[in-house]
Amino acid sequence: MRCLVAPALVTACLALVACGSSSSQAARDDGGAPDGRTGVSDSGGPSPEGGGSSPDGGGTTPDGSAQPGDGGAVLTRTFGGRQYLLYVPAAYAAGTPAPLVVMLHGCTQDPTDFAAGTQMNAHADAAGFLVAYPDEPTSANLEKCWNWFLPADQARGGDEPAIVAGLVGDVAKDYSVDAKRVFAAGLSAGAAMAVVVGATYPDVFAAIGVHSGLEYAAATSVTAALSASASGGPDPKAQGDAAFAAMGAQGRPVPVIVFQGDADSVVNVTNGTQVVAQWNETDTRAGAMPGARVATSGMAGGKSYTHTTYANGSAASTLLELYVVHGLSHAWSGGSSAGTFTDPNGPDASALMWQFFASHGR
Repeated sequence: MRCLVAPALVTACLALVACGSSSSQAARDDGGAPDGRTGVSDSGGPSPEGGGSSPDGGGTTPDGSAQPGDGGAVLTRTFGGRQYLLYVPAAYAAGTPAPLVVMLHGCTQDPTDFAAGTQMNAHADAAGFLVAYPDEPTSANLEKCWNWFLPADQARGGDEPAIVAGLVGDVAKDYSVDAKRVFAAGLSAGAAMAVVVGATYPDVFAAIGVHSGLEYAAATSVTAALSASASGGPDPKAQGDAAFAAMGAQGRPVPVIVFQGDADSVVNVTNGTQVVAQWNETDTRAGAMPGARVATSGMAGGKSYTHTTYANGSAASTLLELYVVHGLSHAWSGGSSAGTFTDPNGPDASALMWQFFASHGR
């Protein structure tokens, strides 16, 4: 049953991993506009509803294929009956394969809002990667939450995982995408869906980023989702085995970076540890040899954090990373106040995610 079916479930959806506030956005960390929208992405582009253009003149091409001057543009496209924004970095060159990062927003958010809050487009310009922001419409979930908690959306070929994975091919029809460097990241409900696509489409996504999310199939109903969000999900080892089973013949170790605030009243800090434990089990089952676990402390943007890494066997790269940001609530660490559910203080999750992705091609 989807959240939009019964009015009684709307209240549950509001606490289901991502909303965490009333329609007035009282819980918003940055104290921004009550309606939680800016109307523009961090590149200055339009909202999915259309209109406007990027400041460098790249413009917007609704449902368009590659156009001259696309570099630096926000394009509005449609795949699987859903809109998504595609950011083409200023330095994009047709014929030169570029990495692609798929960004999955949280409840009540939209692609424009999420782009503004995470500032991922600025990192795309600096590093030369494409960014896609698929929209979860109210027709799929009344509160725009990705349906990570529904069994039908936790399997390969399931509605929403298939849409997220399929839009990679849609982008590749018109742009030069490096198939070995495609990544997914999300916030809250979007982070939980990133975990799902990492498990169900490891042949598409080289690595995933999880900000304030939950382990694979942490719930299979609204009631269970509320419980998991508040106090943690099932045994991570069992969920790790389930995620490995979901990989099927495509199974491979998937590198994962996780961010979690220890003052998050929507997604309890326990969930961050569980996501790492689940993937440690999944990746071990998939043939990885997780190496030493090392925890260090640091300070960034006025917030302290604990950073735990799990080595990839004897290799120099890490397989799993966990940032627990002390004093961070349900918000994107180091994000911009131009978007909802952000905290400008703390380590820059967008920069650190891209740094992690850049060293983990498939």
